[in-house]
Amino acid sequence: MGEPTLNLSLEQAEALLRQRLRGRVWELRVVGREGGVILQGHAFNYHAKQLGQHIAMQDLQLTVVANEIEVRGASFAQDLESSDPG
Repeated sequence: MGEPTLNLSLEQAEALLRQRLRGRVWELRVVGREGGVILQGHAFNYHAKQLGQHIAMQDLQLTVVANEIEVRGASFAQDLESSDPG
């Protein structure tokens, strides 16, 4: 239920998406649901949100039942960097 069709685990799919998105989506999660997956996280802009969905569907062959990636903009990215303890 909700597993990728390329025989990837949800964790592998999430890791590949993170790699392909190159930091355009923060706190990215791929959650398995009946009939497919839900994408969650925060994006710098709408293009990054849609790019995540496109990569998931076209490259990873996932059935995306919902794209819950929130567009947060530049201020969100700056807040993440300033709150990073490392």
